[in-house]
Amino acid sequence: MAGTPTRRAPYKDTLQPALHRRFSSTAGLLLAVSYLESILLSSWESYFWSWFPLGPAGFRALLLFSCGLTILILRIASYHVGIKTTGSGLYTLASLLLSARTYETALWYSVSSLLYCAIYLGTRDEDANLHWITYYSGDRARLNERPVFFACYMFTFALVQTVEHYRHDVDRLDLGALERKPVKEQKSTGIVSGSLQAVLEELPMALAECFKISLMAVPGAIVLYFLFLRSFAWSWGLTFLRPFYNMPRTNMLPSSWPTDIYLLARCVVAGAGVGFLWTAGNKAFSLFMVKKPLKNGIPLTSESKDPNGSLLNGLKSKKLSIQAFAMWELALIAQNDSARRQSIFNDIDRKGGPMWSQIYSICLETLQSIESNVDAYGQPAAHEAPKPQPMEERHRSSAPLREDPIFTSQARQTPLQAGIEKALERLARNPGSTPASELSPIARKTWQTAKDRVLSREQQEAVSPDHLKDQAQEFATRLLSIGWIGSLIRQDFRTQFAAAVLGSPYAEPTLYANAATALCQLAVNSLAEDSYGNVHRDVPTIIRTLTSIIKKVEALKEQFPLHWTDIKGAKDCPEVDELLVALKTGLEQVIVKFEPYSTDLRLTRTDLRTAKEAYGKPEVEKPRARFLMTSQQEVAVETRTIEDWGLSKPARRGFRLPEMEQVR
Repeated sequence: MAGTPTRRAPYKDTLQPALHRRFSSTAGLLLAVSYLESILLSSWESYFWSWFPLGPAGFRALLLFSCGLTILILRIASYHVGIKTTGSGLYTLASLLLSARTYETALWYSVSSLLYCAIYLGTRDEDANLHWITYYSGDRARLNERPVFFACYMFTFALVQTVEHYRHDVDRLDLGALERKPVKEQKSTGIVSGSLQAVLEELPMALAECFKISLMAVPGAIVLYFLFLRSFAWSWGLTFLRPFYNMPRTNMLPSSWPTDIYLLARCVVAGAGVGFLWTAGNKAFSLFMVKKPLKNGIPLTSESKDPNGSLLNGLKSKKLSIQAFAMWELALIAQNDSARRQSIFNDIDRKGGPMWSQIYSICLETLQSIESNVDAYGQPAAHEAPKPQPMEERHRSSAPLREDPIFTSQARQTPLQAGIEKALERLARNPGSTPASELSPIARKTWQTAKDRVLSREQQEAVSPDHLKDQAQEFATRLLSIGWIGSLIRQDFRTQFAAAVLGSPYAEPTLYANAATALCQLAVNSLAEDSYGNVHRDVPTIIRTLTSIIKKVEALKEQFPLHWTDIKGAKDCPEVDELLVALKTGLEQVIVKFEPYSTDLRLTRTDLRTAKEAYGKPEVEKPRARFLMTSQQEVAVETRTIEDWGLSKPARRGFRLPEMEQVR
């Protein structure tokens, strides 16, 4: 009886524990920020209880932590890898307004903001006048409108933060964020890790940005409150408080306005406080989650029962995030882990083919998708348009239109009158034509004379088509230079070119860069570690594929058009540029290692020359040495060379080597 086959552990079973540990680090940092804000919100009536963690400060810190935890849970549910390569900002805005996730994000930001509002109002003293109930005369309780406006401001701030959330694409995990930081920022200081140090260095700028956003929300809150929300918020406040207090039955609004400079200042401080909680959590989540897929310096799948099988499962995943992490781990293995490389080369009995063959197919297919995208750019759709059906000829039921002149006066006409009537007739029959160009020379001269009498030279230049066109272009440029308007209309080169090369709606450049790095590093190290010699057969294909991709991407970048809304006019696309650097680096390493074996690999000089041109180091032709030989020496060299080639005697007659022709 055959035994039960061993279950291959999915890659997500290896990745998820690592992500859980990183989430715990994010939550720990958020808890520290919450405790710090709790101390700042203390009244400091008692020096000890204002900071002691097991007292009111600790309980308030847990409540503040729950404000940030709701956003972290939202990030877990909606994170993605890759940049958005959709159309303009207006198209993205329309898609977001039709998405249920957008309103879910706004809901959770509003819940978190209102919870922070309740915590903040509970820590204020009587002098702030932010309690919900006031007593003006006697024991009659009245609703205080100041905290009502404060709550509406916090709601408005949540909406503004939702807009910023999608404008900056906070949900994205940038897998190369830590790699692009300077080396001095990546090194661990011995007390904190490199990723934690990167987060701490970004927090001061994040706090300044939070104050900026909270100031921006003040005018919006004032307009929104006094035009739309005042009556609604006032009536609902009375509805909630009437069961607990003896309050008037009327919902009449107060005659005085609740806003003053002190209330607005407290709104800005509270908005910056809750915004800093959100930003600290988002920054920590975005940087902790993109750490290398390593545990204690070794790849994540090394602890699996079937390391190669788990890694192969991740490479074949349909989810972009899992595939990107698996490809990243494969690139790290190919660069730094000799034992795992040898296990890949020696794993030849796996179901579906040898481990190297499956990795080679996956990586090559990933890279060839770039070539397919470039080839498909600008091509018509694959499906053919339906052929137009021939229309049946119908018999005319009425007489055809008359072609008689519109002006039927039989009186004798002057040349000017005839020219004007001719122009009007053509205008009536063809509205798209320009009547001024159809005038006769006499009528045109009369028209120009009348225009010179009515308009000055400056006025004529001001209303000329060229001047109006320049004015329209200048107005469009100024309009596009406005931040939020330009972001809605502008279609920049970066997004369009990334979509053409990497695909849409999301494109993760590190997936392709790591695929190229893994292929090239495995090929380079196979010279010393591939015991079975399976890798060298695929080296020519790797070289030709990388060369073709580099050539096509660079050619497309040169001829890629700039959209008229792109006022910068610069062909900059960092994502594709980083990919090209990875492709050229890997191609150069392979060429340097395998060029001595080019004959055995059946690589022609054209292949090598084209590859060197692709990564930026064209082959330099060495000048041939010229020798002075006597006629007898020349014949001896020629005869020996022909005999070495194994030609028959009849074939030798009239044969002369190309090298000898050049020497002569």
